[in-house]
Amino acid sequence: MGHHTAKPLQAFKAASHDLSALGALGSLLGAKADIEEGMTTLTKLTTQLDAEWEAEAKLMGEVSDAFDLLDLLLAAQARARKS
Repeated sequence: MGHHTAKPLQAFKAASHDLSALGALGSLLGAKADIEEGMTTLTKLTTQLDAEWEAEAKLMGEVSDAFDLLDLLLAAQARARKS
């Protein structure tokens, strides 16, 4: 999962340290620190979501494998009953 978000996340992290576009307005309002903190929080949340999605994908794969095995066992049992 991380391969989809790695590059944008890296760019987002880099941008959180360069908020010069806010200029004096950002400094006057004290928003720069809040924005940096918010961007850092979003970066952490994205990383956590990525890990969660990866775990869910793995679980779904394991459930799918279990159903495939069940199908094979049921087919084998049906063949054994016909014999």
